[in-house]
Amino acid sequence: MSKKIIAVNAGPRRGWNTDTLIDEAIKGAESVGAEVQKFHLFRLEKYTGCISCFGCKKEKYKGHCIHRDGLTEILDAIREADGLIIGSPNYLGDLTASFRALYERLVFQNLTYNSEVPCCNENPIPSLIIMTSNAPDNAYLPMLQNYQNVFNGFVGPTEIFVSGETLQLKDYSKTDWPWYFNAEERYERHETIFPIERKEAFEKGKNLVK
Repeated sequence: MSKKIIAVNAGPRRGWNTDTLIDEAIKGAESVGAEVQKFHLFRLEKYTGCISCFGCKKEKYKGHCIHRDGLTEILDAIREADGLIIGSPNYLGDLTASFRALYERLVFQNLTYNSEVPCCNENPIPSLIIMTSNAPDNAYLPMLQNYQNVFNGFVGPTEIFVSGETLQLKDYSKTDWPWYFNAEERYERHETIFPIERKEAFEKGKNLVK
């Protein structure tokens, strides 16, 4: 029976850096027989982060967020999955607000506040967090490692992958102010380094299934 992988794009743009690396990871997973279902957070019905209703702290609903909205289908799918791929661009030093909303709901439903059994997740799954960024690869490593540690504890063993100094626009000259970095270097990086990162994402998606 093939493994089921959930892939989530927490960025707004299809076909750009984040979405491209997610798709490469998906191809890697599919190359070893996985079935992949992909979601775009920016195209879902209305949703919020955790509303602190504490419904998931009742035995009847443990491990299940009971708030019904656009994220419910994704949370249900992840609960039944064998692996998770989630990607987000870096916005102002963190991942997107859409990522945070899913993150809150995904993690809090498994948090018990019990010292003996702090997590009630009955289906830990391997996860891959992909971040794209205008900054260098290691600029936000502590922030990403914090997400990794939380995922390790409440979702499953998690790997992080960063693509930094990405090309944000096809033509930087169309903006109305000078950029503090060399746009030509970004074009060159996109042509030389990003293809290598695409291959790396493919392998990480492949390894997620193995």
